Amino acid sequence: MRVLSGIQPTGRFHWGNYFGAIRQYIALQNNEQAYYFIADLHALTTIHDPNLLREYSREAAVDLLALGLDPQQATLFRQSNVPEISELTWLLMTVTQMSLLEKCHAYKDKKSKGLTADAGLFAYPVLMAADILLYDSTTVPVGSDQVQHIEVTRDIAQRFNSIYSEALTLPEAYVLEETAKIPGIDGDKMSKSYHNVIEIFLPPKQLRKKIMSIKTDSTSVKDPKDPDACSVFALYTLFSTPEQQAALAEKYRAGGMGYGEAKQLLYDASMECFGEARARREKLGADLQTVEDILQTGAHTARAKGREVLDRVRTACGLVRPLR
Repeated sequence: MRVLSGIQPTGRFHWGNYFGAIRQYIALQNNEQAYYFIADLHALTTIHDPNLLREYSREAAVDLLALGLDPQQATLFRQSNVPEISELTWLLMTVTQMSLLEKCHAYKDKKSKGLTADAGLFAYPVLMAADILLYDSTTVPVGSDQVQHIEVTRDIAQRFNSIYSEALTLPEAYVLEETAKIPGIDGDKMSKSYHNVIEIFLPPKQLRKKIMSIKTDSTSVKDPKDPDACSVFALYTLFSTPEQQAALAEKYRAGGMGYGEAKQLLYDASMECFGEARARREKLGADLQTVEDILQTGAHTARAKGREVLDRVRTACGLVRPLR
């Protein structure tokens, strides 16, 4: 099984990113081979500040390593450090039908809202398909709302194979374990788009301040509260055992406890959960050359596999292999 996944560097990772995807990516790294990349080319559809993109890409790599991605088991690299991806994207574009791309969610959603959709967004699924196909990936972990991306990739690969030859490996979607909606500080789903996230590696004082700002109702301290209707309790379940959850739920229902106490428990639990990762991150942040070396080594490994697949695709198309 060859696992592949990419993560866009469009901001610092938050609790929703970790519990919804990252921890499962890391659990899948113990396979024949796993490729994880910082999708900086994809991020160009939304970030046009070069300094910010460089910063987010670097911080994404540091965060992933701190959270447990092991470069001895998984290949970590920047998407833009593998130029073969751009050539494969073009070769796939020549067999991809417009009607297929017009059906894709991101393009349709933007058009339906009357927003400008540029060519990058329109062709985004082809670049994503190239990301997957360039490494003969067999397994792509995605959320249930992203399965369409894998279906599009398979459609493109099947069309290429039917026109030329069986040069491309068809991947399968690995649907990630569904996590209950992770609420942000305003109660809505935690998302960078809503500006309501709790970043994993905020400094302790800033983290506590953000947790204390989580929106709650106006129930007084003395009155009973409903844990099932509280964002603080929902977030606490991410970090606690069933026994700890039952104990806090009992306090909610008994009354006499303010939300501030629950928020403090959430802060303490989150600090304990990410304690080791914070220590690793501090060490990595002080040694960015090591992080860069890991990314460059990963890119070398990815390019070696990518050239193998691209040579196969070029031959199928009738193109001569490039000079090395």
